[in-house]
Amino acid sequence: MFDGLMKPASAGHSTIQRGLEAVRRHLGMEVAYVSRFEGGRTVFREVDAPGLEGLIKPGDSRPLHEVYCPHILAGRLPELIPDTGALPLAASLPITRAVPIGAHVSVPIQLADGRAYGMFCCLSPHPNPSLNARDLQVMRVFAEVAAHEIAREVAEAEASEARLAELEAVMEGRLFTFRFQPILTLQPFQVVGFEALCRFGPEPYRTPDLWFAAAHAAGRGVELELAVLRRAVQALRRLKAPAFLSFNASPATILSRRLTALLAGLPTERLVLEVTEHSQVTDYEALRAALAPLRSAGVKLAIDDAGAGYSSLQHILQLQPDIIKLDMGLVRDVDRDPAKRALAAALCFFARETDCQIVAEGIETEAEFAALEALGVSRGQGYLLGRPGDLAAAQEMVGAAAPMG
Repeated sequence: MFDGLMKPASAGHSTIQRGLEAVRRHLGMEVAYVSRFEGGRTVFREVDAPGLEGLIKPGDSRPLHEVYCPHILAGRLPELIPDTGALPLAASLPITRAVPIGAHVSVPIQLADGRAYGMFCCLSPHPNPSLNARDLQVMRVFAEVAAHEIAREVAEAEASEARLAELEAVMEGRLFTFRFQPILTLQPFQVVGFEALCRFGPEPYRTPDLWFAAAHAAGRGVELELAVLRRAVQALRRLKAPAFLSFNASPATILSRRLTALLAGLPTERLVLEVTEHSQVTDYEALRAALAPLRSAGVKLAIDDAGAGYSSLQHILQLQPDIIKLDMGLVRDVDRDPAKRALAAALCFFARETDCQIVAEGIETEAEFAALEALGVSRGQGYLLGRPGDLAAAQEMVGAAAPMG
């Protein structure tokens, strides 16, 4: 019923565990546990049974037909049983003799939508005639606390499963398209390449960064990137040489070493691989090793979003890229902001010293264009220079010297 959903959160687990210990001590019983129903079995999720770990521990399970749970849920057995021997049905169950169970108190844990999740239970090998309605009420209070914690976990797990199912549908149905943003030389003003920008179809609309972040959080980030890239790079076959195609890949995807096979048969000397500034790198040596066969095949390496944060400087120093892409946040108002202009100038100087190119992203005004050109920026992209379009529009732009805007 809840297969694969439950990994207790530490806070919830602690609250439930403390509740089990408290109610077990209050009732003077030997075993307390919270169970969940899963695949026709009752699984012991949390257990408080000091000294009886060999009898019952978290993760153990029993078939539902062997235990009290379905009979309590159906009303065939009461929630409070001071003496199991006094009830023929309870006495007849094999588990009553096998454990043994002399007294049993069990309250269903129900979620907000009415689903029965499992049970909050206490038991003792000996009958306990002192158990009464007040004790049952105490159990119900603790069961409600557990239900609150569990409901939160179930909601989070179900939301995660829904996101994962959506991601799988996107990958299997290829529910994404591409726009190609032109990259131009500033002098002469000419289209020389394109950045492939992915756009996802499912509603409500979400930006690509949200899709990829969700995929990585669900452990499917590499698969989604590869599914997208597999289609994106095929556009290169239809772009007239010498135009290049630029695409993004995370360090995790590069480290998977699956890009080499994905790019097989393509004119790799016309491909630019962009590593984003926002991606964390913990092992640059491993990343350099994974990049080596790609760069040997002619793929150019670009560091994306340079100037947006400290990571970009580390990427640049550690990976020695062929291209540095100035972040649009640095480009915005670079003509009016001395600090931005100084940082852009420093990166341009670094590029000249290390023989790599600068590409400015997000150029939107003629003043920004003029300031960047004066700093020695050789290439750029942005709405002023050309808006993203479909592949047919990109084909027509190759080699064009269209006016700005």
